[in-house]
Amino acid sequence: MPDQRPHGENAEAREIAAALREAIHSGELNAGDKLPSERVLAATYHGARNTARAAVQELIQEGLVRSEHGRGYFVRERPRWMRFGRLRYTTPMRAVTRHGPFGAEARAQGKTPRVDVRSAERVPADPDVAERLGIEPGTDVVRRENWYYADDVPMQIGITFIPWSIAEGTALARAENLGKRALYGHLEDLGYTIASIREEITARPATREEAEGLDLPPGVPMIDLWHTGMTADKQPFEVTNFCMRADYSALDYDMPVDY
Repeated sequence: MPDQRPHGENAEAREIAAALREAIHSGELNAGDKLPSERVLAATYHGARNTARAAVQELIQEGLVRSEHGRGYFVRERPRWMRFGRLRYTTPMRAVTRHGPFGAEARAQGKTPRVDVRSAERVPADPDVAERLGIEPGTDVVRRENWYYADDVPMQIGITFIPWSIAEGTALARAENLGKRALYGHLEDLGYTIASIREEITARPATREEAEGLDLPPGVPMIDLWHTGMTADKQPFEVTNFCMRADYSALDYDMPVDY
């Protein structure tokens, strides 16, 4: 339904939201701090309580503020989760944890990782997966669904696809934790050592399942990352679609430039 408020009230709400946003970004208001009440905001900015409420709702939609029933509005904590790009796939980094690249990143950032294996099933590859794996659509693959946590905070979902011709009869085809060797260790044992990666990154709204499972605040988008792992001769052998909450996630890539 179109916004029926007068333009002047919209402008006043944006003004209040801008002032609060600046206070948060400048550090005047820190994570955990309680915002002034709607009544105080209205008096401070010479507006109505409805206008102050609209301003705060704007910040909730941006993921800057959270509401606690009966207590008021608070500045949200915004810890940053750094994804280390190609560094996360190196053997020394992966060796520090049984949770693979994600676990290595968590340990490096002082957090405790946890990975829940939700499922592993044999399915026909859809066109998006088939194109990235260099196989025909409909070819059987293993679909592994993992949910990743740092200090018990849900961070991302990873859906991994591996050709059935590679995974058949191995732990990769079963819904179980892969242990110290993790995904890439098992693939190395099968002769598929990751030597090159391709990552395609976009953003999109969260689905209802993602928003509920990741405990996303209203308005927070997802980082949608398609990762393809390849051997030294550029043969793709696994594809993972990472769905990462954008309020916690950042991407850090260090790569050579070809001349």
